[in-house]
Amino acid sequence: MEKEPFSALSRRKFIGQASAALSAFMIVPRFVLGGRRADGTGYRAPSDIITLGFIGTGKQSRGLSRQFLSTGETRILATAEVYKAKRDLFIEQAKAYYTSEDGKAKVNGAYSEIQAYNDFRQLLDRKDIDAVVIAAPDHWHAVMAVKAAEAGKDIYCEKPLALTIKEGRAMVNATRKHNRVFQTGSMQRSWPEFRQTAELIRNGYIGDIKGIKVSVGPPPKRYDLPAEPIPEGLDWNLWLGPNQPVAFNSELAPPLSKDVFPNWRNYKEFGGGMVTDWGAHMFDIVQWSLDMDNSGPVEVIPPDGKEHKFLTYRYENGITMTHQPWEWSNAIQFVGSEGTLNVQRKKLETTPVALATKVIGPDEKHVYLSENHYKDFLDAMRKRSKPICDVEVGHRTASVCTIGNIAYELKRPLRWDPKKESFKKDKDANALLERSLKDEWAIKV
Repeated sequence: MEKEPFSALSRRKFIGQASAALSAFMIVPRFVLGGRRADGTGYRAPSDIITLGFIGTGKQSRGLSRQFLSTGETRILATAEVYKAKRDLFIEQAKAYYTSEDGKAKVNGAYSEIQAYNDFRQLLDRKDIDAVVIAAPDHWHAVMAVKAAEAGKDIYCEKPLALTIKEGRAMVNATRKHNRVFQTGSMQRSWPEFRQTAELIRNGYIGDIKGIKVSVGPPPKRYDLPAEPIPEGLDWNLWLGPNQPVAFNSELAPPLSKDVFPNWRNYKEFGGGMVTDWGAHMFDIVQWSLDMDNSGPVEVIPPDGKEHKFLTYRYENGITMTHQPWEWSNAIQFVGSEGTLNVQRKKLETTPVALATKVIGPDEKHVYLSENHYKDFLDAMRKRSKPICDVEVGHRTASVCTIGNIAYELKRPLRWDPKKESFKKDKDANALLERSLKDEWAIKV
């Protein structure tokens, strides 16, 4: 058989290769090209997918991973966790989220391996991670967030923002210095009952505020648990991180067989008790409602058995707020000159009753509108803007909680300067605005 001229063979080969390439292009999954799913929701092209690294993979992080994956706008590339069993479970559950029982994708694309690290600094070294989700215990927040900002990562960090006032300010400073987007995990700001609360209060619908009651649990206590054997797969020294050594107890890091939130939050060395744990949610809504996101109270008075039965805060405008139980738990009661407002998760009751469903007019005062706390963070990343609960907001709310705990500890009234972030003429109180960190984890505060 006579051979084809070289030029013809080359041309035919080129056409065949081009056809094959075109065919391959035509069968690329739709999520790569954008467009819409059958239910009308949009796919995002890979260039618009935000990559995440999770730092801390306990009970809270598993819920957070579902929230972020369900947006269809993220991919989890890595985790950092010092307890291997929890790290493994997190990866297993994240992997399962990529496909449903019928094999159809729940999120963009097929599952790709999630890299596991023991030390979060290895995760921060990765250039392909856009943002980190910090769900470690409170005593770690500041160190992790500052180092994440220095590594050029945007940050979603669980509340309460920091263990001390100065660590919180360090988080704000690092975020601003490195031009990062930072969302505090105070997701109640993205829930309708709390947005309605803030707008009713700001627009004066219950008149002048005469008093506010915040019903959350007690302050922390010193760590006093007995020593237990350290479980296999837990790097206890790295769990402690910046803290001084204490004996392990499973209340701090419960095994997977106990599907509970750990109790490290009850101890001063690691958390702020319920005053910061639930208080970071409820005091946050008070701060928002009073338009105090860049400020705070000017005085805090502990219970004295006389005039002040409960811990009492006073704002410069004269409004007082007490930390006290009432009929609802983990809730707020606003008492005004023309009505009352009671709010907790999924429940809002007002007097007059019609206020609960009052439509706030377009010419009235409105707060930042977010209906999904996680999408709001992702949107802010794309816009390079501040999300609904920016780091300064989270810091100010945590500060309200922390100065309350300091008043409980010192058992005397304290005058607070929210501009200078220090107590007036009180050396002992100001000494409690920071703590010593182990040298390896020291950050500028």
